[in-house]
Amino acid sequence: MPSVKIPKKSTHVDMTPFVDVAFLILTFFIMATKFKPPEPVEVTTPNSVSTKDLEEKDAIMVTLDKEGKVYFSMFSEKDPSVFRSVIENMNTTRNLGLTAQEMANFSKTAAIGVPIAKLKSLLSVPPDEHKNIKMEGIPVDSANNELKIWIRDAINAFSGKKLNLLIKGDNAAKYPSFKNVLKAFTENDQYKFNLITMPEDAPLGSELYNFRQKEQKNKSAEGSGK
Repeated sequence: MPSVKIPKKSTHVDMTPFVDVAFLILTFFIMATKFKPPEPVEVTTPNSVSTKDLEEKDAIMVTLDKEGKVYFSMFSEKDPSVFRSVIENMNTTRNLGLTAQEMANFSKTAAIGVPIAKLKSLLSVPPDEHKNIKMEGIPVDSANNELKIWIRDAINAFSGKKLNLLIKGDNAAKYPSFKNVLKAFTENDQYKFNLITMPEDAPLGSELYNFRQKEQKNKSAEGSGK
C-alpha cells in the first residue's frame, strides 16, 4: 500500500505585527513614566521604622547635607503654575532682573542651593549643567535666614492645595543647622512637617512587626482563595 505524503508547510512566522506591538508598548511606558529629578546633593539619612511612605506630590523639600548646606526643592505633578508664581514673585520683590528663559529654567531646576543674590547667575545656566556647579547653600543663619522667604513664597503659591512639607537631613548634620531650618518653618507658622529617613524593618516581636505579619498572612490567604 503506497504511503501518503503529507505536504510540508512553511514554519515561517511573520514577526512584523509583534514588533509593532512591542514598540507601541515601549513608547507608552516612555511617555507615561515620570522620572524623578536628580538629588541636589548626596545625603545619608538616619534609619527609622514607619508605616507609610511619604509622597513628593505638591510638596516642598528642604535638604540639609552633612556640611550644613541647605537646598530648597518644589514638587508638583499637575500644576506647573506654582513654579511660575514663586519665581515671578521672587523676581519682583528682590529686583533680580530675570529673563523669561531664566524663569523657565527654575521649574526644571532640581534644587536651589545659592543665596538669592546669586539666583540669576544659577538660572542663567541650563538646568542639566547644574550638577557641575558647587552650590554654597541657602543662608539660614540668624542674621539672614533666606530659607523662610522660599518657604513663604511656596506656601502662597500652593494656596488651597494640600501641601506636604518635607525635611531631608544628613545623619551627620549638626543640630544648629537643623535648628535654623526648623526656624524657617516656624516663622511661617508651619509646625507640622515630615522627616525623610531610610526605612528599616520593624523590630522582631514589636506591635508593628506583628501587625505587618498579620497583614501579610491576610494577603496570602486572599491570594490563595481566588
